[in-house]
Amino acid sequence: MIIVKIEDLKKGIVEMFIPKRIIIEKDAMEYEMARQILDTFKNNSDIEIIYLDSNKFKQHIPGDDLYSWYRESKKSLVIGAKKSLKFQTCKPSAHYQLPLVSGCMGHCEYCYLNTMLGDRPFIKVNANIEDILLQAQKYIDERLPDVTIFEGAATSDPIPVEPYTHSLENSILFFGKNSKARFRFVTKYNDVESLLNLEHNGNTEIRFSINTQHVIDEYEHFTSSCNKRLEASIKVAEVGYPMGYLIAPVFVYPNWKEEYHSLLLKLRDILPDNLKYPVTFEIISHRYTMTAKNRINQVFPDNQLPMNEEDRKFKYGQFGYGKYVYPKEDLDEIKQFFYKEIEELFKNKEVKYII
Repeated sequence: MIIVKIEDLKKGIVEMFIPKRIIIEKDAMEYEMARQILDTFKNNSDIEIIYLDSNKFKQHIPGDDLYSWYRESKKSLVIGAKKSLKFQTCKPSAHYQLPLVSGCMGHCEYCYLNTMLGDRPFIKVNANIEDILLQAQKYIDERLPDVTIFEGAATSDPIPVEPYTHSLENSILFFGKNSKARFRFVTKYNDVESLLNLEHNGNTEIRFSINTQHVIDEYEHFTSSCNKRLEASIKVAEVGYPMGYLIAPVFVYPNWKEEYHSLLLKLRDILPDNLKYPVTFEIISHRYTMTAKNRINQVFPDNQLPMNEEDRKFKYGQFGYGKYVYPKEDLDEIKQFFYKEIEELFKNKEVKYII
């Protein structure tokens, strides 16, 4: 029996997501992945297995209010299939999302998924990986001779479920054989061992979401420590993966420049000199929607997130909803700071964007 202690999850000792309940959508068992997941957990009597005769499963997740329902949802694994194979766009990091997983075991208070997946905080895996990759090939063919880029973690962190889904493994091998496509994903976890010996051929970029210790301690619950993420980033770089860092969200708070400077110094000191590819940087300042704020305040009633509309500027995003971003003066200061720091500290690097 697999026993996972909450304190181990908090320390980042245990990474694989062990659900409290597995909810299996109608027809999901047709797919090999679903059968493999069930086989992984079949001997764990602590896990409830729920088979659905329809795809209405929210009533199977207990909770008297949003606070408790959110926490129970975060312990739930839904196995289904991606029915609509129309992929979402994914600016600015890629052309399309690759819909492998949605949701995440982390409890990050600021998470933008409180807007996009606010009513679906559970972890859902799409078992029809073959269908998804076939559709990806169609998108690749449509854009020839241009290279098409796919993002595998737009609405999820796929690493904690990788030991039993193998979605990343299948995707990395698929893109490794395709010179006209690239795959990328980002994670806050460090369990990358199963990916190190795959034939990726440089076509998959693995990025690590990092932040200052203040931000991680204050807002990023049930995630790996920054040191573990950095150790994992070196492992993937050493086996030839393109590798990068997502520094997000950037918060403006007392001593923020000093703390982000220390973080970048640590990066510089651990990066190998012989990187095969430039290390990439993507910097995203903190932003929130009113939908997210309202949900966050219910789910994390004691949060200390800076969400005062009077201190922000309202802006429309790519998905048609408005969000509150830092005012221009703060954004300019963030951009100037990170461009200058990265330029001075790193030689073999590429800044993708700072927004």
